[in-house]
Order: sequence, then C-alpha cells, then structure tokens
Amino acid sequence: MFKTRITEMLGIQYPIIQGGMLWLSQAELAAAVSNAGGLGIITSANFNSAAELRAEIRKTKSLTDRPFGVNLSLFPAMKSIPNDEFVSVIAEEGIKAVETSGAKSPEEFIPRLHAAGVKVIHKTATVRHAKKGEQAGADAVTVVGCENGGAVGMEDVTAMVLVPKAVDTMQVPLIAGGGIADARGFVAALALGAEGVVIGTRFMATKECPTHPKFKEWMLKARENETVLVERSIRNTHRALRNKAAEKVLEMESKGATLEQLMAWISGENYRKVMLEGELEAGMAYCGQAVGLINDIPTVKEVIDGIVNGARTIGNRLTKIGIIT
Repeated sequence: MFKTRITEMLGIQYPIIQGGMLWLSQAELAAAVSNAGGLGIITSANFNSAAELRAEIRKTKSLTDRPFGVNLSLFPAMKSIPNDEFVSVIAEEGIKAVETSGAKSPEEFIPRLHAAGVKVIHKTATVRHAKKGEQAGADAVTVVGCENGGAVGMEDVTAMVLVPKAVDTMQVPLIAGGGIADARGFVAALALGAEGVVIGTRFMATKECPTHPKFKEWMLKARENETVLVERSIRNTHRALRNKAAEKVLEMESKGATLEQLMAWISGENYRKVMLEGELEAGMAYCGQAVGLINDIPTVKEVIDGIVNGARTIGNRLTKIGIIT
C-alpha cells in the first residue's frame, strides 16, 4: 500500500502523476493513468476555447470514474491562452486537481480554484519558484530537475539535489520530477523526501499516448546522452531530442537570433508536427534524459504496475541488507 499526503489529497491509489504535456496529454492518456491508480492530467493549452476544454473534460469523464486533473500553462505564449475561462470550466466541471506550470506564480487563480474545492499543484524547476507557489497558496508543489523533458528552467540543478533542497524548505507536500521512468527512480524520489512523482517521458512511450509511431520508434533507439538544451538564449530553456531543428536552433542562438527568428523552429505548431504527425525534423522534440531507460511501448497500466511492483521488490531488497527494518 502506498500512502502519502499526495495520495490522500488527490484520492488516488499511487503517488504517480502524469505530467501535463502539450498535444499529448489528452483524454485517452489521462484516463488510462487514472484508471491504473495514478492521476491523469489533460493539458488546457491544447485548446483554443473553454468549450473545447469542456468537451475534453467530459470525454475524459466518459473514460474514467477516477480523479484526474487539468494543467494550466503559465508560460509565456505567442498566442493568448484563455486561462480565466479555463478556470471557470474547471470549477464548473468539478475537477479535483489543477497542475499549474511555469515560473509565474499561480496566485491569481488559486482563490477561485480553492473556492470550487480544487487542489492546486504548482510545477516549477527551482526552489525559489517552488516557495513562491507555496506562499501563493498551492496545496502541493512539483519540482523538476534538469533531466526533465521540456521546460527545465535556467539553473541546471538535477533532481538528486533539487528535491531534498526543496523538501527542506517546504511545508506542503513535494512531488519530484525529472529522470523518473521506472521503480528505481520512483523509490529514489520517495527516499529524497518527495511524496509523489510526476512522469512525462515514460508515458510518451505508451500505447495510449497519441505520440506518432515514428516518434515512439525514435524514443526506443535514443540514448540518454542524445538530448540537448535549447532556447536558453531567450531564458526559456527546454530539453529536446537532438534533431536537425534542434541543431539549427542551437546554431542560431549562438549567433544571437531573436525570438521572432527562432519561432520558425520552436513554435508549438512545429512541435505538433513532430509529435503527432511524425515529421521528426520539423521542430523541437521535447523529451527527457529518461528516454535512455525506455526499451518498450507498453500500456499505461503496465508502466504503473511495473513501477509499483518494482518498488516493492526494491523495498524487500533494502530490508534484507538492513537499510529498511
């Protein structure tokens, strides 16, 4: 049995949360994670309107009767994200948890979410911003190390250091992310003081994830050293698999390219082409270093069952050698 403040707060069986990933965190993936005992997340930034988000929430409800959450993006965006309208839909639809992500504080949305009984989890890549999330009233905070896929912040601190540092300074439950793909990472995060984990890259390589088959094949071949950090020059550092687009962006950044010039390669539309259409060189291929630990394309349930059963095996081994009594 896994019981932490996170499982109790969210009403889930295991302290495993699926990260909110642009284009990928849709109803099918979120429902599969929730049905397997974790907390599935759908990403609101996938949608242009409150009506579209509401339809996806209702689709998810048709696929699971267990709790799931919605991600609200607080990152800068080229087009306006109607977060105010999204918050209204979340409240009206009775969503139990919201994951906010970005360096910006979620304070403007927390009172409305709390009034509707929604738990708020703020996700960031620094202890400083984690504290700001806690001070703003977040019910839990997620910190992701620089092993993470997608946004990693500017400080390049690994989860091994970031998680215990954050635990030492926080009162609310902490969720760990970055480099976690199996039972070993899960147990390590709990040993560091986290009360749950957030997983993205591993769930990208599952049957229920809408990632294009060509991208999944690429993930199986990729090694842990085949990701790069891009967009640092515009203070929006992201980790992505190395492809022609990433190489081009790194070259342009070294020459002082502007945001407008970089957008031809880093736009969300180009990312969609890579992830959903299999045009692997068209844009950024955001992915974490945990890709080097992925050797198969299982179901979500198989991933979560493997983590849970593996964690129990690790616990038994640690008991035998005297670390756990």
